Amino acid sequence: MMLSFLPGPIKGSLIIFLIIVNTLFWMPILVIGAVIKIIFPLPFLQKSITLILIACAKNWTSLNNVFFWLFLEIEWKVSGLEGLSNDEWYLVNCNHQSWSDIPIVQRILNRKVPMPKFFLKKELVWVPIIGLCWWALDFPFMKRSTPEEIKKNPSLAGKDLETTRIACEKFKTTPVSVFNFLEGTRFSKSKHDKQNSPFQNLLKPKAGGAAFVLGSMGQQMRTMLDITIVYTDPKSEIWDLVCGRVHKVIVNIDKVDIPSEFNGKDYTNDPEFKARFQSWLNTLWCEKDELINQIKADNNIQH
Repeated sequence: MMLSFLPGPIKGSLIIFLIIVNTLFWMPILVIGAVIKIIFPLPFLQKSITLILIACAKNWTSLNNVFFWLFLEIEWKVSGLEGLSNDEWYLVNCNHQSWSDIPIVQRILNRKVPMPKFFLKKELVWVPIIGLCWWALDFPFMKRSTPEEIKKNPSLAGKDLETTRIACEKFKTTPVSVFNFLEGTRFSKSKHDKQNSPFQNLLKPKAGGAAFVLGSMGQQMRTMLDITIVYTDPKSEIWDLVCGRVHKVIVNIDKVDIPSEFNGKDYTNDPEFKARFQSWLNTLWCEKDELINQIKADNNIQH
């Protein structure tokens, strides 16, 4: 905020530069931790190293938040942070409008819940350096079989759930927040029209990823943090954010109890569970859509 008077492009360039420097500072520690975990695959050592690396990742997020505070003048209106805990397991969902959503979620949840972890495509583990860092932080990597692949090779049916179970196994003893954009991609008018989405402000939710997580970790994961972000400015891409063109962000967090009947079920091969889960998710989506309309009406947001 002290440097918010600077021109937008200068602020944006400085913030991105500082985030890169921050990343380069912590990256060697993550790489060394990853190498230790590879050389010494002892469970107690791996868990200890992972906790150290997670602390580094939280510090990385905290420093990024400081950069935002120094340069940006944003009015934050956040509700629903009460009762969050670092000792609980959470399934985290958020509507997805731009890449600004990720730093905003990191800002509001950092040190209030276990570090959010994203499901990543298996191929991303081979991204130089960063893939190794994700692996060291126990980000789950998985390969999804397409319907066409399963049709050609029926033995692949159910393999996705098994892959997810293996990826989530290490999360069963240490609390974690598994983050998932249920829309699967960023919202746009063209995507909305192409889908013929029944929701005014949202794309159709993709149930499979969340269902796979609950099938693997249902005994530990009893709460969904349903995050709704509304930007008061018409442009909210990441460059708009770091340049100071985003002036107010409204965030609502709903703590939703996950029905126990969804625990340990096979979304791929259990059509009855699949239908119930999709129905539950669609109900949540209707409520989320209404909430966004209400927030826009209360704040006179036209876009």
